[in-house]
Amino acid sequence: MSTKPLPKLHYSNYAETAFHQRLMSEAEAYLTQKGDHRYANSTLICKNLLLLVLCGLCYLLSLQQVNVWLFALYYFGFVMLAMLANINAQHDACHNVLFRTPLANRIFGRLVTLPLGVDPHYWRVRHVDYHHIYPNMEKYDLDMEENGVFRQTPFQKWYPHMRYQTYYWPFIAGLSLPYIAWVFDWSDQLGKTSLAADNKTLTGIKGWGLFLASKILHFTIALIVPMYILASVGISWYLVLLVYLLTQMLSSLFVVCLLLGTHWVDPAFYTVPKNNQIEHGWYHQQFTTCCDWYPSPKILNELLGGLNLHLTHHLFPGWSHRHYSALMLIVERLAKEYQLPYRRLSYPELLTSQLKFISKMAQKPEL
Repeated sequence: MSTKPLPKLHYSNYAETAFHQRLMSEAEAYLTQKGDHRYANSTLICKNLLLLVLCGLCYLLSLQQVNVWLFALYYFGFVMLAMLANINAQHDACHNVLFRTPLANRIFGRLVTLPLGVDPHYWRVRHVDYHHIYPNMEKYDLDMEENGVFRQTPFQKWYPHMRYQTYYWPFIAGLSLPYIAWVFDWSDQLGKTSLAADNKTLTGIKGWGLFLASKILHFTIALIVPMYILASVGISWYLVLLVYLLTQMLSSLFVVCLLLGTHWVDPAFYTVPKNNQIEHGWYHQQFTTCCDWYPSPKILNELLGGLNLHLTHHLFPGWSHRHYSALMLIVERLAKEYQLPYRRLSYPELLTSQLKFISKMAQKPEL
C-alpha cells in the first residue's frame, strides 16, 4: 500500500461533450416527465426499513436459541439482511442520494454498517473518490490494489501460486469483507495508505473516537453479546466465533459475485499516463471498464440495489438506484448513437466472463 499522495489525472473530455450534454438532457427530461427527483422515495426508504427490521429480528431470534444450528441460521439471516440493507441503502447513502442532507446519509451509513464491521467513511472515500473517478486505473482504483495473493490486472506481478487462483478465488472473495474491515480500514486510519497523503482520513480525537467506537460496537453486537448470552445455554464461544467468521465470508462472497465481475467483462485496464494526462475521456473510461447485467426473474432487481446496473451507476452516481432501469435504456440507446461500447449481460454470461478473466490472470504472462 502506497503512502504517497496520488497526483490528479486529467481526462481529455473535449470529444465527449456532445454525448455528455445529450445524456444529461435526456435524464433530466425523464425526471421532469415523471415529476420526480433523483433521491430515494418513500417506497424505497420503507423497503430498506423493512430489511433493517427483519435484520434486527433475526439477531434477536439468534440470541434465544439453544441449538447451535438454529443460532447459525438466524445469525446468517442477520448478517445477510444487513448486507442487503447496505447494498440497497448504504450504497445510495455514500453517494448522498438516500436522503437529501449529507449528515443524514452519514449517520445512516455509520449505523447500517455496524453488523458488517466496515468503516463507512473509508469505504465511501475509496469507492467515490478513487474507484468511481478512475476505474481499472493502476494504483488509482483502490478496489484493485496489488496484494500478492490474487492477480486482478495484467499489470500486477505474477507469482507461481497464482496459477491456482481459478480454484481458490471463492475463498479470497469470502475474505474480502473481513480484509476491508481489519486491514484496509486500519491501514487507512493509521496513515499507511494514500488516503492520509490526500487528507482523507478521520483525524483528531473526534475522528479516532468515531472510528474506534464503531469497531467496538461491531465487536459488541456481533460477538460479545452472543457469546455472553449463549454461554448460559451451552453454546461455546468458539462456536459463536466460527459462525461469525463463516457468515462474514458468505456475505462477502455474495456481494463480490454480484459486483466484481462487472469490471471483468472483456475489460480494459490502464496505467498512469505520462504528464498525468489521459488520452481519452471519462466516459470512454467508464464504458470500457464497466458493464450492466440484468437478473432473471427481473423481480430480483429490486434486491440488488442497482449494483447489477453498474455502468449506469457509474454514469449516474448522484441518482438513487431506483432510476437505473429507466436510465439504462437511455444509456443503451445513446451509446449506439455515439458508438460507445455499451454491454448488458445476463448473470450466467457475467459469471462466465468473470471466471474466464480470473483464469486469464492466473496464467504466467509472456515476457
